[in-house]
Amino acid sequence: MKITVLGCGGSSGVPMIGGADGHGYWGTCDPHEPRNRRTRSSILMTGDHGALLIDSGPDLRAQLLNCGIGRFDAVLYTHPHADHVAGLDELRSINRALGAALPLYATENTLGELRARFAYAFTPWKPPEFFRPVFTPHVIEPEERLRVAGMDLHLVPQVHGRIPTLGVRCGRFAYSTDVNLLHDDALASLEGLDTWMVDCFQNAPHSAHAWLDRVLHWRSILKPRRMILTHMGTDMDYRTLCDTLPQGVEPAWDGMEFDVI
Repeated sequence: MKITVLGCGGSSGVPMIGGADGHGYWGTCDPHEPRNRRTRSSILMTGDHGALLIDSGPDLRAQLLNCGIGRFDAVLYTHPHADHVAGLDELRSINRALGAALPLYATENTLGELRARFAYAFTPWKPPEFFRPVFTPHVIEPEERLRVAGMDLHLVPQVHGRIPTLGVRCGRFAYSTDVNLLHDDALASLEGLDTWMVDCFQNAPHSAHAWLDRVLHWRSILKPRRMILTHMGTDMDYRTLCDTLPQGVEPAWDGMEFDVI
């Protein structure tokens, strides 16, 4: 299975809008390092029999074009925050590529939020035109095991500040964006990983996102061979991380691709 990192930034991206000259606030990130330029977090999982998009943030169109991705077989939403769903309308291009409605997987709460914000996308569809995105919705639950786009998934319950989110495990790979707390049952669901891509927003503790010490603590429990940090903010400089992280831990970057067992 191949993982394509469409984006690995926090909800405001890097750089954030603003800065002394209006061209962005970089924090401690070096603006001359291209891998510090981060769009909102999303990945594509591609197996032998299909591809699954996880989350569609506001940068989705540019992300797909930059990575040369023109189609996939389903979309799964981890939670309903805007930086993970605001690009939903761009999925009509995928409808056109498929010539069909796109299977959409989300919890009942997340699906309700999507219906409220994008009501037009969930009205009855009259084939064959796609002047708006068209979906076949599927309600999913934490801890559920299901097969999507030819891949066997295990959904992991997570805590993201005040709301629940979903982690996604496929074989010995897991993707855990937007999480600051994993209960014992969730940690048990993540045992035996080879590669773990996990939220690490900043160095200092945060109320809704994992931070570096917490991520390294999880690593000491689960012992994955490879840990890749995502959803990073403006104090997570790429080169500094590469130089200081323990062996086996590394920062993601937009457009990164890697194979997993």
